[in-house]
Amino acid sequence: MGRTIGIDLGTTNSCMAIYEGGNAMVIQTGEGPRIMPSVVAFTPGGARLVGIVAKRQAITNPKETISSIKRLMGRTYAELSTETFNVSYDIVPNEKGDAVVRVRSHEYTPQEISAMILQHMKQRAEEFLGEPVTDVVVTVPAYFNEVQRKATKAACTIAGLNVKRVLNEPTAAALAFTEAVERKKIAVYDFGGGTFDISILQVVNGIFEVKATTGNTQLGGDDFDARLVSWIVNEFKREKGIDLMEDPVAPQRVREAAERAKCELSSALETTINLPFITSSDEGPVHLEMSITRGLLESLIADLIESTRPLCAQVLTDAGMTCQDLDSVVLVGGSTRIPAIRALVEEIFRQEPVHSVNPDEVVAIGAAITASILSGQRKDIVLLDVTSLTLGVETLGGVMAPIISRNSPIPIKRSRMFTTAVDNQAVVGIHVLQGERELADKNRSLARFELMGINPAPRGVPRVEVSFSIDANGILLAGAKDAVTGRQQEMTVNPSGGLSAEEIGNLKREAEHNAEADRERMGLIEARNTADQIIYEADRILAASRDVVDSGSWRELQESLSNLRKLREGNDRSEIVRATGRTASLLGALRSAYDLMRSVDRVEIEEEAPDVAPMIIGDRTAEPDESYFTTD
Repeated sequence: MGRTIGIDLGTTNSCMAIYEGGNAMVIQTGEGPRIMPSVVAFTPGGARLVGIVAKRQAITNPKETISSIKRLMGRTYAELSTETFNVSYDIVPNEKGDAVVRVRSHEYTPQEISAMILQHMKQRAEEFLGEPVTDVVVTVPAYFNEVQRKATKAACTIAGLNVKRVLNEPTAAALAFTEAVERKKIAVYDFGGGTFDISILQVVNGIFEVKATTGNTQLGGDDFDARLVSWIVNEFKREKGIDLMEDPVAPQRVREAAERAKCELSSALETTINLPFITSSDEGPVHLEMSITRGLLESLIADLIESTRPLCAQVLTDAGMTCQDLDSVVLVGGSTRIPAIRALVEEIFRQEPVHSVNPDEVVAIGAAITASILSGQRKDIVLLDVTSLTLGVETLGGVMAPIISRNSPIPIKRSRMFTTAVDNQAVVGIHVLQGERELADKNRSLARFELMGINPAPRGVPRVEVSFSIDANGILLAGAKDAVTGRQQEMTVNPSGGLSAEEIGNLKREAEHNAEADRERMGLIEARNTADQIIYEADRILAASRDVVDSGSWRELQESLSNLRKLREGNDRSEIVRATGRTASLLGALRSAYDLMRSVDRVEIEEEAPDVAPMIIGDRTAEPDESYFTTD
C-alpha cells in the first residue's frame, strides 16, 4: 500500500507535505526550494518541463509556457474575462465550449496541465520517501464550486493519485496553525496567487468546525501583477512611443519583472526594473528602466485589496461573531506578505494578524495532517466543514427553492417535498441550481435529470421528494423519489462548465445589490402564480356549471376571467392582483351559491397538505408552457 501525501495545488506555487513521526513536514521539490512554481512548458524539441525549469525558460518560450492554470479549472471559454490578456499563451474554446490551452496544434484542458504538475510532485515525493505514493489529500479554495472541485479531482486521477479528501484551504491552514487541545476562534484570511478566501473556524477539544466561509475565486496576486504590467507598458509607451504588447517576447519579460518588483516591495520601499534591449526602434536597441515605489504599487491595487473588506464583514455576520470574538487571525497565501494587505487585515479585525506560520507552506502541512487523520495516525481531531453556496431547484415561475443553505455543515443530506401542476403528469424534470439569488435564472445551472413513471393523477396530488447530499469532499449527489410508486432517480451532479468570476465571486454581493429588483420580479411571479390558480379553478367551474347557473353570473365570471388572462401576460403587478381579486370574488360566490366544492377537491387537498414548494417540471405529454410543479 502506497503513502498518502498532502498537496496544495496553487495558482502560482504548489507545495506538498507528509505526516511522519508525529509531525508534518514539507517535501522538497527536488530542485532545492520547498515550493514549486505551478508552471508547465513545452520546448521546441518536444520536451515537457515542470516547475522551476519551466519558469526559467518562459521569456524565450512564452507561447508554450503555461502558468496560473488553476484560474481556468472548471470554466468555459465564454466565462473568461481579462484572463486571456494576463497570460502569454493561447486560450481557446474546445468543442464543448470549455476553456483549453492551445500549444502548437494540440489542445490541453486545465485538468491535463494540472495533472502534469501533480505528476511531477508525485514523482518527487516518491524519490524523497523511497516508496510509492498512491493517495492524496488535495486542497482547493473554500469557494470552489462543484465543477472546480471535480476538475481538481480529475487532475489528480490523471496524475495517478487517488483522492482521499478534497480539503478547503482555510481548514487546512487552521489545522496546521492550531493544536487540537486548544480552544480558539480563528479567522483565516487566505490571499493567494489566483484566489481569495476568508473563513471563520472554531476549535474545541479537537473538533475543528468551520462556522462560515466566503471568497472570490478570481482575485489574487496575478491581478496585482496585471495592474503593474499595465502601468509599466503605458509608461513606456508614453515615454518612448512604443507599445511593448506588440512585441512577441517583451510582455513576458515585463510580467516577470513586475512579479519580482511586487515581491521586493513587500520588504523595500522602492525597487528598480531594469530590462536592457527590451525592444528596438529605428534608432537601435531600446532599454526599459523604471523606479517603482511601494506607494505606487499600493495605489494601483488599492481597490482590489479593499474588495476583500465586505467579504470579511459578511463572513463574520454569517458566523454570528464580531471581531472581538476572535482569538487569532491567520494569514495564508503569498499575497499576504504585502504590507497593505496586512494593514487592512489588522484594521478589519482590530488585532495584529499571526506571522508565525509560513503562508506558502501552511496549507500543504494542514493537508498532510488531514491525511494522518484519514489513515488513523491521529484520532484526536475531527473536521467539520461547510458548503459555501446554496443549492436548490427551480420552481414554478422561475423561482429557486433552496434545499441546502450556504454554510451548512458537511457531510449533509437534506430533502424537500414537491408536487405537480399538470394533470396526469408522468415525467418530471429536476433542475439543480447553485447560488444565492431567489430567481432561478440568476443562479448557476448545475444539472438536469428526470424522474419517470409517476402514476397519472390530478395536479397537486403526486408527492415527489427531492433530496441533496454533499459528501466530505463537497461533491453533490441529487435524487428524486415518487412517494406513491417508490420509483427514484439519482445522479452525481456533473456540470459541464465552471462558475464565472462574476457568478462565483459576486453572487452574494449581487443578491444584496439587486435585492429590490429581485423583490419586484418575485412579486410579479407570485401574482402570476395566484392568477394561474384562479384561472384554473374558474375554468373548471364554468365548464361544470354552464347549464345550471344564472346566465348573467356565468357571463360576468367569464368576462372577468378573460380580462384576467390578458392582464396575466403583462408586467403590471397591481393590475394582475386587482383582476385576480375580482375574479376570485366572483368565483367564491358561485361556489357558495351552487355548492360546487366537491368539483374542486384539489383546492381542499392543497389546504390540508404538508408544506411543499412549487417546482418547474417537464412533462413530455404536456405543452411546454404548462409543464410545471406547483404548490401543493
